[in-house]
Amino acid sequence: MTYQQPQPGQPQQPGWGQQPPPPRKRKTGKIIGFGCLGIVGLIVLIVVIAMVASGGDDGNESSTTNPSATQGEAKKDEPKEEESSEKAPVTVTAKAVAFKKSVLAQGDDYTSVQVTITNNGKNDIEVNPLYVTITDTDGSKHTAELGVDEDPLDAVTLSPGENATGTVTAKGTFDAKYVTYTDGLIGDSVRGDVS
Repeated sequence: MTYQQPQPGQPQQPGWGQQPPPPRKRKTGKIIGFGCLGIVGLIVLIVVIAMVASGGDDGNESSTTNPSATQGEAKKDEPKEEESSEKAPVTVTAKAVAFKKSVLAQGDDYTSVQVTITNNGKNDIEVNPLYVTITDTDGSKHTAELGVDEDPLDAVTLSPGENATGTVTAKGTFDAKYVTYTDGLIGDSVRGDVS
């Protein structure tokens, strides 16, 4: 049997003089790689958001940690602070009050602060006792214990011009210095000194 070279235009017999087709490239590895990259990216985004949310309050604390250095400046800036609080979309006022034990409280080792949150802005805001922290005179933050005081701050939506008043209570006995309200979990923080 003699082998003849095919003439142009004639089909070749399979397997003779042909290279096998290259194997198909699978995209599974790329899909898994992009999926893993997406998960890592989401985790990084969540961590960054959490750091920004908790770090926004810390920046304000560091600027007021040395009151003797800024005492002269504070007296000059007091009228400006009052003007800015009138223009602020949210204002927070707080005063120390006696703890009124509810049926859910276990013991009397709690500190209560009566908080009033006022919406001066143009949009609705969400108020929730979990959005309020109490900072003591030592600089430690305390989160709200729900339902332990008889007059708690309710979870409500405030329309422009409305306000909500209630007690935010934290575990332990301490001297409250200020409260911090965060608009939502990652929104802007507003501080109110405890009187």
